[in-house]
Amino acid sequence: MSPRRPPAPLLDAVLVGASLLDVWGHVDTSEPPRLICALAAAFALLLRRRLPLLTFLLTLPAVLVSDAVFAALAALYTLASLTRRRALLTVCAVVFTLSDMTALPSPEFDLSAPSTFVTLGYTAATAAAPVFLGQLVQTRRDLSLRLAEISRARDHERQLTAQTVLAKERTALAREMHDVVSHQVSLIAVQAGVLQVGSRDAEVRQAAATIRRLSVQTLDELRHMVSVLRASGGRPTELIPQPSLVDLPQLVDNSGIEAELHTDLSGGLPPPVQRAVYRTVQEALTNVRKHAPGATAAVRIRHDSTTVRVTVTNTAPTRPALPLPSAHYGLVGLRQRAELLGGTVTYGPTTEGGYRLCLELPADST
Repeated sequence: MSPRRPPAPLLDAVLVGASLLDVWGHVDTSEPPRLICALAAAFALLLRRRLPLLTFLLTLPAVLVSDAVFAALAALYTLASLTRRRALLTVCAVVFTLSDMTALPSPEFDLSAPSTFVTLGYTAATAAAPVFLGQLVQTRRDLSLRLAEISRARDHERQLTAQTVLAKERTALAREMHDVVSHQVSLIAVQAGVLQVGSRDAEVRQAAATIRRLSVQTLDELRHMVSVLRASGGRPTELIPQPSLVDLPQLVDNSGIEAELHTDLSGGLPPPVQRAVYRTVQEALTNVRKHAPGATAAVRIRHDSTTVRVTVTNTAPTRPALPLPSAHYGLVGLRQRAELLGGTVTYGPTTEGGYRLCLELPADST
């Protein structure tokens, strides 16, 4: 991590203070013209960020009439760090060198003396130092900006690559769902329809009608999911039509088990809470149907001023459960959904041999 730079006003104040110290050490108060020029050069540094060239020009009189050159060097550094005009910087360095070599009002510039060339080289080096330093700072700043652009470009490229891979996976998944899962569910619906028409047993016909209805509903949801997967990163689309509280009675009636719904909820709850309640009841009834054949269930939903409580309790099963495939992600998903909304999910067996699942959510979860 690069060190944090001091605030610009603080840095300007430090430079002005250093310039005033330079004036105090090199300018005699008995010479008002030189003192005024030196003080003007010191306070001109306050303009160096907005008007760097003008600031440098304002500091030159102090260089011409006195030895207080710190303000001019600071202004020259600022100009070099902000401009890309190399010719201008060369001219400014030469002007500073000549101004420092000239001592007004009595200039002493004897080219016949060898010491003059030594002084000229020293002064030129003094002028070149802030120019090179300013150009170095400018190059470093440009390099940092370029590196930041490259980093953003790489991040964007990684995102594009990830989106491309995801699009291919979504397309492959959509193809498998269409070619395999949808085909098999269609066969289930057809065979259930045949059984519903051909059977003479009323209970069998009712079971076949339930299987056919659920198969058709599953096919509709599968088609919607396939269309979303084939979109591959297009505009946001809900994976399936999102349920609400008004769909709870139909869910309980079509659960395939004997279940009762007791609720005092209204439709005024936030949509995420309504979806969480629906999915919790759906998962609980599905588990009852899979793991507790012959059991009955009671769904109780209560809403006080701050909390929504959902309890699904089933009795003990009356016959052995059939072995069915399960990834055991249903209850985990319910707990994660509840935690995202600031709630909790608890579950476990009852003393009567049944099972109970409880959900508690803040009523204002969003």
